[in-house]
Amino acid sequence: MIKSIPLTKLVQSPRNVRRHGDPVADSELKASIAAHGLLQNLIVRPAARGKFEVEAGERRRCALLALAEEKVLPKGYEVTCLVLEDDAEIAVETSLAENFHRLAMNPADEAQAFAALIDAGASTEDVARRFGLTVRFVEGRLRLATLAPVVLDALASGEITLDLAKAFGATSDQEIQARVYEQSSSGYYAPSADSIRRMVLSGTVRGSDARARLVGREAYIAAGGRIERELFDDDDSESWVDVALLESLASEEMGKRAKALAAEQGLAWVKPTLDAYASHDLVEGLIRLPAEPAPLTDAELARLDELDASYDEHAAILEDEDSAEEAVAAAEATIEAIERECQDIRAKPPELAPELKADAGMILVLSRDGTPVLQPVFYGERDIEVVGDEDVVEVVASDDKRRAALSKRLVDELAMQRRDVLALHVASDPGLSLDIMVFTLADADTHDWRSRAATTLRGGVPAGPIVGFEAKDAPASASLADLRSGLDESWRSGEDASSRFKMFRALADERRAAWLGFVVARTLEASLNMAGERQITFQDHLGSTIGIDMAQWWRPTAANYFDRVSKQVILDALTDVGGLELSSRFASVKKGDLAMSAERVFAGTYITEVEVRERALAWVPEVMRFADQPEIPADNEAQSPDADFVANDDNQPPSELAA
Repeated sequence: MIKSIPLTKLVQSPRNVRRHGDPVADSELKASIAAHGLLQNLIVRPAARGKFEVEAGERRRCALLALAEEKVLPKGYEVTCLVLEDDAEIAVETSLAENFHRLAMNPADEAQAFAALIDAGASTEDVARRFGLTVRFVEGRLRLATLAPVVLDALASGEITLDLAKAFGATSDQEIQARVYEQSSSGYYAPSADSIRRMVLSGTVRGSDARARLVGREAYIAAGGRIERELFDDDDSESWVDVALLESLASEEMGKRAKALAAEQGLAWVKPTLDAYASHDLVEGLIRLPAEPAPLTDAELARLDELDASYDEHAAILEDEDSAEEAVAAAEATIEAIERECQDIRAKPPELAPELKADAGMILVLSRDGTPVLQPVFYGERDIEVVGDEDVVEVVASDDKRRAALSKRLVDELAMQRRDVLALHVASDPGLSLDIMVFTLADADTHDWRSRAATTLRGGVPAGPIVGFEAKDAPASASLADLRSGLDESWRSGEDASSRFKMFRALADERRAAWLGFVVARTLEASLNMAGERQITFQDHLGSTIGIDMAQWWRPTAANYFDRVSKQVILDALTDVGGLELSSRFASVKKGDLAMSAERVFAGTYITEVEVRERALAWVPEVMRFADQPEIPADNEAQSPDADFVANDDNQPPSELAA
């Protein structure tokens, strides 16, 4: 029954399903009611003391109350309402249906409606005020109304997105918009907004453009492309006039290359783009697949050893003050070539497990020099079953019998509400939350990439600045490996994530706690105590808080440090622990012998004073210290000849050790 009810008798219903509002949308609704009145009835149910509970339309009731408080409406304002029977279940169902079955206006319809108001004499400020919108929003919709009819129709029908439509609007020339739309819609793949914007804005492009280099001059001219050339122009500076044609040819060529690469690499697909990077839109809905660089071969390892030896030989030339200028220049060039070759050997592209390749894909980008480049990242697609209309998702039962189709909007909203119910219970159980976090991070190595991840938690192992490097002989690395091998992995035998989680929770507390420490520890990035990107101050804070003594875990040797630094750096280190007297003993020693002697000094096996030995055993390079820890105090004064000596190698006199 339709009835007019005073605003003061309307109260909020405890059964209204909407629990969260949007301040911006609420202000828009308030402005709309002030300008046009209440355009939709409220749905109410009789309550005690002559009141009526609002089952559907609580936002409208609040907007009316706010307008009454501002004296825009009288307090006794009569509100037209649909009065329901006194049935709570029906009221809840009605509230749910009223909130779910709404369809926002298409941007093209909004644009034409706003344009009609402007044509009738309203200003953009009037329209914005009457609908509770910003002037900028209204102006944006009005720009859409000036699009070429073919583009506006495509937006209205859903053939192009709002972002693409805005890109067409980068120019006001409807003829250019229509031409670019026709050429882009017939291309090999759907263009991006950036691509459309380039096409409508660029009157010409230079011959050095990446797209021009990809297509080639002959192919462009053969397709009818025009080139304008001034007297002093060359192939790079000449102007290519038909940008839309060039974009189309480039898209087609990239599509062909992508198809060929997919077949060559054994991939399900390769997505091409004319950008030099993979945009967010291109990878939206995709998941990155785990891939590791291929291990170095024996031949590559042998070659790296050869390059290291050659590096040391040429570095010695640079350190020798008596080296001729020609020899120094040649050594510098050789060292640069060695470093480049070492980098090429170590930078091996990632490899994907063979069983994953058939469903995986990659992104093909166009480098700035016009070369198609396959990005070294593998992606997987999440398949969504769509039946009929793309906005309708058909629900499939476990026995594959089809059930009723639901709108995509409804499916999304139900999923989010179900998520919130689960989140509330997880948030109320810290023990369960901790188990979920640890299990998710640990299970990242084993879960099926084809299934959607349950949470946004990620904790993979950082790649590190050097691919494939492992300090296997270092105490910390060996201890980490022992810790890893001691973890209880019996839970990994579960067939799916649910069974694995159940088995994980069944582990003893100390076994789950061991996994907690491991998964958190393996997420740490590589960092040093030095300025720039190498420094992570939080790690310095952690190291200092824990009280880590780096000297107990890492000692400098010829292989891991002294052979890799200059002679002066070694002498400075010797000065730090033994003063000028110690470093002066080695001033004339050759670099290779000096590195070996320094290794013995800092290992405590060199014959020296007790104090010097203690400082040497506690010394690590500044970059290896945690920032808040004090440096090892140095005694720069000459040691007394009567000082005690530590003879750890009585068979060799100091002169022989120095040599």
